[in-house]
Amino acid sequence: MGLFPPLGGPSPSLGLVTSDDLDGPAHGPAHPGATPAGTPAPVSPATATLPTAPAPAPASAGPVPPSVRAAADWSWRLILIGAALAVLMWLLVQVKVVVVPVAIALLLAVLLGPVVRFLHVRLGLRRVLAVAVTVIGLVAVVVGLVVLAGASLVNGIGDLWSQAAEGLEKVRDWLATGPLQLSDSDVQSWVDRIKDLFSGSGGGSSSLVTGVLHAGTTVAHVAAGTLITLFCTFFFLLDGRGIWAWVVGLLPRGSRERVHQAGRRGLVTLGAYTRTQILVAAVDAVGIGLGAAILRVPLALPLATLVFVGSFIPVVGAVVTGAVAVLVALVAQGPWAALIMLGVVLAVQQIEGHVLQPFLMGHAVSLHPVAVLLAVAAGSFAAGIVGALFAVPLCAVLNTVILYLHGHDKFPQLGHDDHVAIRERGHPILDASIEQFADTPDPVAGPTRSREGRP
Repeated sequence: MGLFPPLGGPSPSLGLVTSDDLDGPAHGPAHPGATPAGTPAPVSPATATLPTAPAPAPASAGPVPPSVRAAADWSWRLILIGAALAVLMWLLVQVKVVVVPVAIALLLAVLLGPVVRFLHVRLGLRRVLAVAVTVIGLVAVVVGLVVLAGASLVNGIGDLWSQAAEGLEKVRDWLATGPLQLSDSDVQSWVDRIKDLFSGSGGGSSSLVTGVLHAGTTVAHVAAGTLITLFCTFFFLLDGRGIWAWVVGLLPRGSRERVHQAGRRGLVTLGAYTRTQILVAAVDAVGIGLGAAILRVPLALPLATLVFVGSFIPVVGAVVTGAVAVLVALVAQGPWAALIMLGVVLAVQQIEGHVLQPFLMGHAVSLHPVAVLLAVAAGSFAAGIVGALFAVPLCAVLNTVILYLHGHDKFPQLGHDDHVAIRERGHPILDASIEQFADTPDPVAGPTRSREGRP
């Protein structure tokens, strides 16, 4: 054959590769195993590509907008959280006779912890003896105060409420006949609401005093609550770390260390709040009591005691007890003495709010006044006076714990060297019982084998 193809044959490709060249000869393969003409070449698994899925439609193309779906997701989660909290609060209220003494014992343990450490470390007493001396000393101090001031307090509280009610009547007359000229129906409605706070409808007993004794409605309940408080206080001081390790040991192993570190910081917050609140209440009681004594207002000691107890309810307690002091001064000494007493109460409140609270609480209890007021209102609505007493320390501890679990450590100086003790899987008494049971022969199956394989 020549250099040029015959007429009618395929034209020269001029160096270009045609499809015929890729597919091979038209009448069959040039060698065995070649792909026939018109048949696509096989694709190796290494170079094969999976078919691509169609692109998903944009989220906005659906019938429900993304914002509505996100709101629905948040809604049902918030509903579940709210329902769980409601059930928890209901359970706590049902067993309040036990919960309240345990909470008071925890506060007392935090407060008396430095005393136990001083007796144990500095004076060298055994820990059991140091705890016993501390608890007995607490009981002696409380009983001594009740014996010394009990008679005047019991007799004075009733007179205090009656004089406060008489002061409300004077205020009512001034509102009705004074420059404001309020209607009798409006004034009477507000007076009735305020008087309900001071004197209950049944038996003339004070609802405030009843709220303080909210842990039990009978003497038996109060006695049981006192015993539970002393018992728990003793063991919290004696083996508080062991009890905490047992509680943390109930959690999954991966979360024990973080919960332990968060609990340490919460305990610091609780201790700071308790000590500071006692100091603030003492300053309020001394200031208002001295003012009442200087103005020769009767019942100065019961009034100071009432202020001390009421100051444990932040914001609300100080306002209510200060109003009682002003009303008693109005009845006993007249309007000018009441105005001076009002000035004393306001001065004490300003010292508390602008000096004691910021400098003493400091960074330990960083709650905004609005949060404090809302916590007191929610606690009083849920559990009365007892709820108002424990609402702020609970919120302060939760604030510290939640911030730590989310990466914000309020007390970095505590460090992380203190680790929770993980209890062993076995127990000496249980292990001995199991060993004894394993060595006991079975009357049916014959002697069993112990762990060492002995017959």
